[in-house]
Amino acid sequence: MTPASTHLPAADSRGTRAALIFALTAERLSLWYEHGQWPTEAQGATLAADWLARTRRSLPLAERRHLSALSDQLARSMAGTLSREAGLFTVHEMMEALDPNYESEHARALMAECERLLDDEAEAG
Repeated sequence: MTPASTHLPAADSRGTRAALIFALTAERLSLWYEHGQWPTEAQGATLAADWLARTRRSLPLAERRHLSALSDQLARSMAGTLSREAGLFTVHEMMEALDPNYESEHARALMAECERLLDDEAEAG
């Protein structure tokens, strides 16, 4: 185990799962605004696996697909309510916020929304 990985939360922790939803949502919105395409659930699950692998963590395919589906739900909801300019700004903020040193109130609010998605699911399930 590398020193950096000893400080990371488990892949199945609430924080990591919310961060994956956030990152996948940013990626989905980016592709939507740049190319007019939505990634599939499977593409999102693969992207999540790639991100987790960078820190030697993993989640089962079913969980990655589930998080991908939640990110799709959030991204489509956001795209349906934001103007193109607001959407592009939001994508920029989210992509920048993937760097843990970047501070953004907008990104923090969106991360809270990702956490809320997980909490709502836990309560319903």
